[in-house]
Amino acid sequence: MRRALPIFVVLAGLLVAIAVVNPYFLEPTAFLAFVKRAAPLVILAAGQYFVIVSGEFDLSVGSLVTAEVVIAARLIDGSAEATWPVLALMIAFGLIVGLVNGAVTTLLRVPSFITTLGMLLILSGAVFLWTGGSPRGALSEQFRQLGRGSLGPVPWSVLILVAVAAAAVWATRARFGHTLVAAGDNDRAAALSGVRVARVRTVAFMISGLSAAVAAILLGGFAGVSAQVGKGLEFQAITAVVLGGVVLGGGRGSVAAAMAGAFTLEALFTLLNLYGISGALEPAVQGVIIIAAVALGAVRFPRARAAAAS
Repeated sequence: MRRALPIFVVLAGLLVAIAVVNPYFLEPTAFLAFVKRAAPLVILAAGQYFVIVSGEFDLSVGSLVTAEVVIAARLIDGSAEATWPVLALMIAFGLIVGLVNGAVTTLLRVPSFITTLGMLLILSGAVFLWTGGSPRGALSEQFRQLGRGSLGPVPWSVLILVAVAAAAVWATRARFGHTLVAAGDNDRAAALSGVRVARVRTVAFMISGLSAAVAAILLGGFAGVSAQVGKGLEFQAITAVVLGGVVLGGGRGSVAAAMAGAFTLEALFTLLNLYGISGALEPAVQGVIIIAAVALGAVRFPRARAAAAS
C-alpha cells in the first residue's frame, strides 16, 4: 500500500490547487460534477488494471467505446422500449470482444499489443464503414439519464462508479486477484503452482471489455453520439494506470491506485484548463507520464528485487 501512497498525495495536491484557483470547486455540486466527468476514465482504468497487472495490454478499449455508442444509437433510434435490451447487448458485446482478445492472446500466443491493436483497427474500420463517418440514430432519454441524470443530488454515473470501484477492489482481494498478480509477476512459476494462466488472463481481458461497455454507457449519456467519442481513451487509461504505480509488464500494482491515477489525470487536465493552457497539450502530458513512469519502474524494481534477494 505504501507504493500507492504517492498518487493519493499528488491527487490531493491537485484538488487543493484547483480549489485555490476556483473556490466553487469545493461545493458538493461542483465536486460531484468533477467525479461525474472522471467516472468513464476511472472505470476504464480499473478494467485496464486487470489486463496490465496480468502482464498484458489492451489497446482496443477506446475503439470499443466508440463502437458501443454508435451501435446503441443505431439500434435504439430514440425508442424507450429498446433501451434496456440494447444496454444488455452492449454489456454482452464488451465481454465478447474481451473474450476474443484474451483467446487470441493466450491460445494463439499473439502478443496482446498486436492483438488489441488489430481489434482497435477492426472496430474503428467497422464503425466508419457502417456510419460513413456520421453516426445515425439517437439514444433514448432513458439511456441518456444514466450519463447525465441523478438520483437526488448524486449523479447516476457517480453511483455506478462507486459500484464498479467496490467490485474491482473486491476482485483484487479475492483469490482471482492474487492469481492474476502471480501470473503477471512470473507466469511460468504461476503455472507450475497450479494457476491456469490462460484462463486468468482471458478473464482479465473480459473485465476490460466490460469496463469499456460501462464507460460507453456513461459517455453516450453524457456526451451523446459521436464517431470520436472513444478516441484516445485507451492511452488515457494506460496513462492513468501507470500513473497509479502499476508496473507495465505486470505483477505489481493496486487497482485503487490505478483509479486514483485516473482521477489525478482528470484533475491535472482540469487545472491546466483553469489556467487557460491548451487541451492540445494533453497527449504530450500523457506521453511524458508514461515514459517517466516506465523509466522510474526500470530503476526502482531491479533494486528492490536485488535488496530482497540479499
